Amino acid sequence: MNAEAVVSRKGAHRWAKGHPWIFRSDVVRRPNGPPGAVRVRDESHHPLGWGLWSPASEISIRLLDPNPDAVIDAAWWHERLARSVARRARLEGETTAYRLVHAEADGCPSLVADRYDRWVVVQLLSAGIEFYRRDIVDSLQSLLAPSGILARNDVAVRTKEGMARETVLLHGDVPREIEVSEHGIRYLAAPWDGQKTGAFLDQRENRALVGRLARGRALDCFCYHGSFALLLARGAERVTAVDTSAAALARARENAARNDIRTIDFVDADAFDFLRAAESSGERFDTIVLDPPAFAKTRNTLPGALRGYKEINVRAMRLLAPGGMLFTASCSFHLSKALFLEMLERAAADSGRRLVLRGMSFQPLDHPEVLTIPETGYLKAAVVEAM
Repeated sequence: MNAEAVVSRKGAHRWAKGHPWIFRSDVVRRPNGPPGAVRVRDESHHPLGWGLWSPASEISIRLLDPNPDAVIDAAWWHERLARSVARRARLEGETTAYRLVHAEADGCPSLVADRYDRWVVVQLLSAGIEFYRRDIVDSLQSLLAPSGILARNDVAVRTKEGMARETVLLHGDVPREIEVSEHGIRYLAAPWDGQKTGAFLDQRENRALVGRLARGRALDCFCYHGSFALLLARGAERVTAVDTSAAALARARENAARNDIRTIDFVDADAFDFLRAAESSGERFDTIVLDPPAFAKTRNTLPGALRGYKEINVRAMRLLAPGGMLFTASCSFHLSKALFLEMLERAAADSGRRLVLRGMSFQPLDHPEVLTIPETGYLKAAVVEAM
Protein backbone atom coordinates (compact mmCIF):
# COMPACT_ATOMS: atom_id res chain seq x y z
CA MET A 1 0.00 0.00 0.00
CA ASN A 2 1.34 3.44 -0.97
CA ALA A 3 0.84 5.78 2.02
CA GLU A 4 2.72 8.61 0.39
CA ALA A 5 1.55 11.53 -1.73
CA VAL A 6 3.54 13.46 -4.30
CA VAL A 7 2.46 17.03 -4.92
CA SER A 8 3.20 19.55 -7.64
CA ARG A 9 5.55 22.50 -7.35
CA LYS A 10 2.49 24.71 -6.93
CA GLY A 11 1.22 22.59 -4.04
CA ALA A 12 4.63 22.53 -2.35
CA HIS A 13 4.92 26.30 -2.76
CA ARG A 14 1.55 26.75 -1.06
CA TRP A 15 2.77 24.86 2.00
CA ALA A 16 6.04 26.78 2.02
CA LYS A 17 4.09 30.07 2.09
CA GLY A 18 2.13 29.02 5.17
CA HIS A 19 -1.15 27.76 3.74
CA PRO A 20 -1.98 24.17 4.79
CA TRP A 21 -4.17 23.04 1.88
CA ILE A 22 -3.21 21.07 -1.20
CA PHE A 23 -5.99 20.73 -3.77
CA ARG A 24 -6.79 17.67 -5.84
CA SER A 25 -5.33 19.24 -8.99
CA ASP A 26 -1.94 19.58 -7.26
CA VAL A 27 -1.65 15.95 -6.19
CA VAL A 28 0.66 14.34 -8.75
CA ARG A 29 0.53 10.89 -7.17
CA ARG A 30 -2.33 9.92 -4.92
CA PRO A 31 -1.92 7.61 -1.93
CA ASN A 32 -3.59 4.24 -2.37
CA GLY A 33 -4.57 4.02 1.27
CA PRO A 34 -7.67 5.12 3.19
CA PRO A 35 -8.16 8.55 4.75
CA GLY A 36 -5.69 9.48 7.45
CA ALA A 37 -2.14 10.77 7.69
CA VAL A 38 0.22 10.37 4.73
CA ARG A 39 3.80 11.39 4.03
CA VAL A 40 4.07 14.13 1.44
CA ARG A 41 6.89 14.76 -1.03
CA ASP A 42 7.39 17.16 -3.90
CA GLU A 43 8.20 16.09 -7.45
CA SER A 44 11.92 16.23 -6.66
CA HIS A 45 11.32 13.66 -3.88
CA HIS A 46 12.05 16.26 -1.19
CA PRO A 47 10.04 15.41 1.98
CA LEU A 48 7.50 18.07 2.94
CA GLY A 49 6.08 16.45 6.07
CA TRP A 50 2.77 14.83 6.94
CA GLY A 51 -0.72 15.74 5.80
CA LEU A 52 -4.30 14.63 6.36
CA TRP A 53 -5.47 12.70 3.30
CA SER A 54 -9.12 12.96 2.16
CA PRO A 55 -9.59 10.93 -1.06
CA ALA A 56 -13.02 12.35 -2.05
CA SER A 57 -12.35 15.97 -1.18
CA GLU A 58 -11.33 18.86 -3.42
CA ILE A 59 -8.98 19.74 -0.55
CA SER A 60 -7.07 16.47 -0.81
CA ILE A 61 -4.30 17.07 1.73
CA ARG A 62 -4.14 19.31 4.79
CA LEU A 63 -0.77 19.97 6.43
CA LEU A 64 -0.38 18.33 9.83
CA ASP A 65 3.33 18.40 10.60
CA PRO A 66 6.24 19.70 8.49
CA ASN A 67 8.57 17.22 10.21
CA PRO A 68 8.89 14.17 7.92
CA ASP A 69 10.05 12.11 10.92
CA ALA A 70 6.98 12.87 13.02
CA VAL A 71 4.77 10.01 14.17
CA ILE A 72 1.07 10.88 13.86
CA ASP A 73 -0.36 8.81 16.67
CA ALA A 74 -2.39 9.27 19.86
CA ALA A 75 0.53 10.98 21.61
CA TRP A 76 0.92 13.44 18.72
CA TRP A 77 -2.75 14.39 18.88
CA HIS A 78 -2.64 14.73 22.65
CA GLU A 79 0.27 17.16 22.49
CA ARG A 80 -1.30 19.22 19.70
CA LEU A 81 -4.65 19.47 21.50
CA ALA A 82 -2.96 20.26 24.83
CA ARG A 83 -1.27 23.27 23.21
CA SER A 84 -4.54 24.47 21.78
CA VAL A 85 -6.36 24.16 25.09
CA ALA A 86 -3.52 25.95 26.91
CA ARG A 87 -3.86 28.97 24.59
CA ARG A 88 -7.35 29.54 26.03
CA ALA A 89 -6.37 29.31 29.69
CA ARG A 90 -7.10 32.97 30.48
CA LEU A 91 -10.68 32.65 29.25
CA GLU A 92 -11.67 30.27 32.03
CA GLY A 93 -12.49 33.09 34.44
CA GLU A 94 -14.32 35.19 31.84
CA THR A 95 -16.84 32.77 30.38
CA THR A 96 -17.99 29.17 30.62
CA ALA A 97 -18.20 28.72 26.82
CA TYR A 98 -15.41 29.21 24.31
CA ARG A 99 -13.64 27.56 21.38
CA LEU A 100 -10.93 25.07 22.30
CA VAL A 101 -9.75 24.21 18.78
CA HIS A 102 -10.13 26.47 15.73
CA ALA A 103 -9.18 23.95 13.04
CA GLU A 104 -6.28 25.02 10.78
CA ALA A 105 -5.54 28.05 12.97
CA ASP A 106 -4.55 25.70 15.80
CA GLY A 107 -2.72 23.20 13.62
CA CYS A 108 -5.65 20.76 13.79
CA PRO A 109 -7.05 21.01 10.26
CA SER A 110 -10.79 20.44 9.84
CA LEU A 111 -11.32 19.96 13.60
CA VAL A 112 -13.49 22.27 15.69
CA ALA A 113 -13.99 21.81 19.43
CA ASP A 114 -16.06 24.13 21.63
CA ARG A 115 -16.41 24.03 25.39
CA TYR A 116 -19.79 24.59 27.04
CA ASP A 117 -19.20 24.47 30.80
CA ARG A 118 -18.65 20.76 31.60
CA TRP A 119 -19.33 19.57 28.06
CA VAL A 120 -17.50 19.63 24.72
CA VAL A 121 -18.99 19.80 21.22
CA VAL A 122 -16.78 18.82 18.29
CA GLN A 123 -17.01 18.89 14.51
CA LEU A 124 -14.93 16.49 12.40
CA LEU A 125 -15.04 18.15 8.99
CA SER A 126 -12.86 15.94 6.78
CA ALA A 127 -12.40 12.25 6.10
CA GLY A 128 -8.79 12.60 7.18
CA ILE A 129 -9.65 13.95 10.63
CA GLU A 130 -12.48 11.42 11.02
CA PHE A 131 -9.83 8.67 10.96
CA TYR A 132 -8.49 10.04 14.25
CA ARG A 133 -11.84 10.39 16.01
CA ARG A 134 -10.95 8.00 18.82
CA ASP A 135 -7.55 9.59 19.51
CA ILE A 136 -9.13 13.07 19.59
CA VAL A 137 -11.94 12.03 21.93
CA ASP A 138 -9.51 10.23 24.24
CA SER A 139 -7.25 13.31 24.36
CA LEU A 140 -10.13 15.67 25.14
CA GLN A 141 -11.28 13.34 27.90
CA SER A 142 -7.78 13.28 29.37
CA LEU A 143 -7.25 17.04 29.12
CA LEU A 144 -10.67 18.28 30.22
CA ALA A 145 -12.50 15.39 31.94
CA PRO A 146 -15.80 16.55 30.35
CA SER A 147 -19.15 15.12 31.38
CA GLY A 148 -19.88 14.48 27.73
CA ILE A 149 -18.64 14.99 24.17
CA LEU A 150 -21.07 15.56 21.31
CA ALA A 151 -20.21 15.50 17.60
CA ARG A 152 -22.18 18.07 15.60
CA ASN A 153 -21.25 16.46 12.29
CA ASP A 154 -24.41 17.68 10.59
CA VAL A 155 -22.70 20.22 8.29
CA ALA A 156 -22.81 20.16 4.50
CA VAL A 157 -19.03 20.00 4.04
CA ARG A 158 -19.05 16.38 5.24
CA THR A 159 -21.08 15.42 2.19
CA LYS A 160 -18.29 16.76 0.00
CA GLU A 161 -15.90 14.57 1.97
CA GLY A 162 -17.99 11.48 1.27
CA MET A 163 -19.14 11.17 4.88
CA ALA A 164 -22.51 10.95 6.57
CA ARG A 165 -24.02 14.02 8.21
CA GLU A 166 -24.91 13.18 11.79
CA THR A 167 -25.21 14.41 15.35
CA VAL A 168 -23.86 11.70 17.62
CA LEU A 169 -22.85 11.34 21.25
CA LEU A 170 -19.19 10.30 21.56
CA HIS A 171 -18.77 10.21 25.33
CA GLY A 172 -20.88 10.51 28.45
CA ASP A 173 -24.04 12.58 28.15
CA VAL A 174 -24.74 16.09 26.82
CA PRO A 175 -27.97 17.91 27.75
CA ARG A 176 -30.22 19.55 25.18
CA GLU A 177 -29.60 22.93 26.82
CA ILE A 178 -26.56 24.27 28.64
CA GLU A 179 -26.46 27.52 30.60
CA VAL A 180 -23.57 29.78 29.58
CA SER A 181 -22.21 32.57 31.77
CA GLU A 182 -20.62 35.42 29.82
CA HIS A 183 -19.72 38.91 31.04
CA GLY A 184 -22.24 38.59 33.85
CA ILE A 185 -25.05 37.47 31.53
CA ARG A 186 -26.52 33.97 31.41
CA TYR A 187 -28.04 32.39 28.34
CA LEU A 188 -28.93 28.92 27.08
CA ALA A 189 -26.89 27.19 24.40
CA ALA A 190 -28.44 24.41 22.34
CA PRO A 191 -25.66 21.94 21.50
CA TRP A 192 -27.87 19.37 19.78
CA ASP A 193 -29.77 21.60 17.40
CA GLY A 194 -28.65 25.23 17.78
CA GLN A 195 -26.65 27.26 15.26
CA LYS A 196 -22.99 26.23 14.86
CA THR A 197 -22.18 24.04 17.88
CA GLY A 198 -24.92 25.54 20.03
CA ALA A 199 -24.23 29.27 20.22
CA PHE A 200 -22.38 32.11 18.48
CA LEU A 201 -19.24 32.07 20.60
CA ASP A 202 -17.26 34.19 18.13
CA GLN A 203 -19.27 37.34 18.99
CA ARG A 204 -18.59 37.14 22.73
CA GLU A 205 -16.24 40.14 22.94
CA ASN A 206 -18.37 42.17 20.53
CA ARG A 207 -21.38 41.62 22.76
CA ALA A 208 -19.40 43.06 25.66
CA LEU A 209 -18.42 46.03 23.46
CA VAL A 210 -22.05 46.66 22.56
CA GLY A 211 -22.97 46.49 26.24
CA ARG A 212 -20.53 49.33 26.93
CA LEU A 213 -21.86 51.43 24.03
CA ALA A 214 -25.56 50.91 24.73
CA ARG A 215 -27.76 53.83 25.72
CA GLY A 216 -31.21 55.26 25.10
CA ARG A 217 -33.47 53.39 22.75
CA ALA A 218 -31.76 50.33 21.22
CA LEU A 219 -32.49 48.01 18.30
CA ASP A 220 -31.10 44.50 17.76
CA CYS A 221 -31.77 43.08 14.29
CA PHE A 222 -31.37 39.34 13.58
CA CYS A 223 -31.35 38.84 17.35
CA TYR A 224 -31.57 34.99 17.32
CA HIS A 225 -31.43 33.95 21.00
CA GLY A 226 -31.01 37.53 22.20
CA SER A 227 -27.32 37.44 23.17
CA PHE A 228 -26.67 40.99 21.94
CA ALA A 229 -30.01 42.26 23.27
CA LEU A 230 -29.19 41.01 26.77
CA LEU A 231 -26.01 43.11 26.85
CA LEU A 232 -27.75 46.08 25.21
CA ALA A 233 -30.27 46.06 28.04
CA ARG A 234 -27.51 46.91 30.49
CA GLY A 235 -27.17 50.47 29.25
CA ALA A 236 -30.23 51.09 27.09
CA GLU A 237 -33.57 52.25 28.43
CA ARG A 238 -35.49 49.98 26.07
CA VAL A 239 -34.43 47.35 23.51
CA THR A 240 -36.34 46.13 20.46
CA ALA A 241 -35.09 42.68 19.34
CA VAL A 242 -36.15 41.46 15.90
CA ASP A 243 -36.01 37.98 14.33
CA THR A 244 -38.10 35.89 11.93
CA SER A 245 -37.80 32.66 13.91
CA ALA A 246 -40.53 32.10 16.48
CA ALA A 247 -38.42 29.37 18.09
CA ALA A 248 -35.40 31.68 18.37
CA LEU A 249 -37.54 34.42 19.91
CA ALA A 250 -38.97 31.97 22.43
CA ARG A 251 -35.43 31.08 23.50
CA ALA A 252 -34.53 34.80 23.61
CA ARG A 253 -37.48 35.54 25.90
CA GLU A 254 -36.41 32.68 28.15
CA ASN A 255 -32.87 34.08 28.27
CA ALA A 256 -34.19 37.53 29.20
CA ALA A 257 -36.28 36.02 32.01
CA ARG A 258 -33.24 34.05 33.19
CA ASN A 259 -31.46 37.39 33.72
CA ASP A 260 -34.53 39.14 35.14
CA ILE A 261 -34.46 41.61 32.22
CA ARG A 262 -37.84 43.18 31.43
CA THR A 263 -36.80 46.00 29.09
CA ILE A 264 -36.62 44.00 25.83
CA ASP A 265 -39.49 43.91 23.35
CA PHE A 266 -39.22 40.88 21.08
CA VAL A 267 -40.64 41.34 17.57
CA ASP A 268 -41.35 38.51 15.13
CA ALA A 269 -40.54 40.20 11.81
CA ASP A 270 -38.21 40.16 8.84
CA ALA A 271 -35.37 42.57 9.64
CA PHE A 272 -35.43 44.12 6.16
CA ASP A 273 -39.17 44.78 6.44
CA PHE A 274 -38.81 46.10 9.98
CA LEU A 275 -36.06 48.54 8.99
CA ARG A 276 -38.05 49.83 6.00
CA ALA A 277 -41.15 50.36 8.13
CA ALA A 278 -39.18 52.04 10.92
CA GLU A 279 -37.57 54.43 8.42
CA SER A 280 -40.94 55.24 6.85
CA SER A 281 -42.42 56.08 10.23
CA GLY A 282 -39.47 58.30 11.19
CA GLU A 283 -38.31 56.25 14.16
CA ARG A 284 -34.94 56.91 15.81
CA PHE A 285 -32.64 54.68 17.86
CA ASP A 286 -29.61 55.59 19.95
CA THR A 287 -27.92 52.20 19.59
CA ILE A 288 -28.37 49.70 16.77
CA VAL A 289 -26.91 46.21 16.27
CA LEU A 290 -26.84 44.51 12.86
CA ASP A 291 -25.57 40.94 13.16
CA PRO A 292 -27.08 39.15 10.16
CA PRO A 293 -26.41 35.57 9.07
CA ALA A 294 -23.85 35.01 6.33
CA PHE A 295 -25.48 36.49 3.23
CA ALA A 296 -22.57 35.32 1.01
CA LYS A 297 -22.25 31.58 1.53
CA THR A 298 -20.38 31.15 -1.78
CA ARG A 299 -18.33 33.46 -3.98
CA ASN A 300 -21.11 33.42 -6.60
CA THR A 301 -23.62 34.88 -4.15
CA LEU A 302 -21.36 37.80 -3.17
CA PRO A 303 -22.92 40.46 -5.48
CA GLY A 304 -26.41 39.80 -4.09
CA ALA A 305 -25.03 39.65 -0.56
CA LEU A 306 -23.39 43.05 -0.96
CA ARG A 307 -26.73 44.54 -1.98
CA GLY A 308 -28.32 43.02 1.13
CA TYR A 309 -25.59 44.23 3.47
CA LYS A 310 -25.72 47.70 1.97
CA GLU A 311 -29.51 47.97 2.26
CA ILE A 312 -29.70 47.07 5.94
CA ASN A 313 -26.79 49.38 6.76
CA VAL A 314 -28.22 52.33 4.82
CA ARG A 315 -31.53 51.96 6.63
CA ALA A 316 -29.91 51.51 10.03
CA MET A 317 -27.76 54.59 9.48
CA ARG A 318 -30.88 56.63 8.68
CA LEU A 319 -32.51 55.38 11.89
CA LEU A 320 -29.68 56.57 14.14
CA ALA A 321 -30.43 59.48 16.41
CA PRO A 322 -27.79 62.25 16.44
CA GLY A 323 -24.81 60.85 18.30
CA GLY A 324 -26.22 57.34 17.92
CA MET A 325 -24.00 54.26 17.55
CA LEU A 326 -24.32 51.46 15.01
CA PHE A 327 -22.52 48.16 15.54
CA THR A 328 -22.57 46.26 12.25
CA ALA A 329 -21.03 42.88 11.48
CA SER A 330 -20.57 40.30 8.74
CA CYS A 331 -19.66 36.65 9.19
CA SER A 332 -19.38 36.01 5.43
CA PHE A 333 -15.87 34.78 4.62
CA HIS A 334 -16.29 35.80 0.96
CA LEU A 335 -16.93 39.40 2.02
CA SER A 336 -13.38 40.59 2.69
CA LYS A 337 -12.47 43.31 5.17
CA ALA A 338 -11.80 45.68 2.28
CA LEU A 339 -15.17 44.96 0.66
CA PHE A 340 -16.91 45.31 4.03
CA LEU A 341 -15.46 48.79 4.52
CA GLU A 342 -16.25 49.75 0.92
CA MET A 343 -19.84 48.64 1.46
CA LEU A 344 -20.08 50.77 4.60
CA GLU A 345 -18.67 53.79 2.77
CA ARG A 346 -21.29 53.41 0.03
CA ALA A 347 -24.04 52.91 2.60
CA ALA A 348 -22.94 56.06 4.45
CA ALA A 349 -22.96 58.04 1.20
CA ASP A 350 -26.49 56.85 0.36
CA SER A 351 -27.80 57.41 3.89
CA GLY A 352 -27.46 61.18 3.67
CA ARG A 353 -25.92 61.18 7.14
CA ARG A 354 -22.48 62.29 8.31
CA LEU A 355 -21.01 59.17 9.89
CA VAL A 356 -17.74 58.49 11.67
CA LEU A 357 -15.95 55.15 11.86
CA ARG A 358 -15.23 54.70 15.56
CA GLY A 359 -13.51 51.32 15.40
CA MET A 360 -13.34 47.83 13.95
CA SER A 361 -13.15 44.43 15.58
CA PHE A 362 -12.49 40.92 14.38
CA GLN A 363 -12.34 37.47 15.94
CA PRO A 364 -11.56 36.89 19.63
CA LEU A 365 -8.65 35.01 21.19
CA ASP A 366 -10.27 31.59 20.87
CA HIS A 367 -10.99 32.05 17.13
CA PRO A 368 -7.48 33.00 15.91
CA GLU A 369 -7.07 34.23 12.35
CA VAL A 370 -3.76 33.16 10.82
CA LEU A 371 -2.56 35.77 8.34
CA THR A 372 -1.36 33.17 5.82
CA ILE A 373 -4.63 31.21 6.07
CA PRO A 374 -7.45 33.60 5.14
CA GLU A 375 -10.03 30.83 5.59
CA THR A 376 -9.44 30.96 9.36
CA GLY A 377 -10.87 34.49 9.45
CA TYR A 378 -14.42 35.43 8.52
CA LEU A 379 -15.84 37.79 11.15
CA LYS A 380 -15.47 41.55 10.83
CA ALA A 381 -17.38 44.34 12.52
CA ALA A 382 -17.44 48.13 12.71
CA VAL A 383 -18.77 50.75 15.10
CA VAL A 384 -20.16 53.82 13.35
CA GLU A 385 -21.34 57.05 15.01
CA ALA A 386 -23.88 59.48 13.58
CA MET A 387 -22.61 63.04 13.93
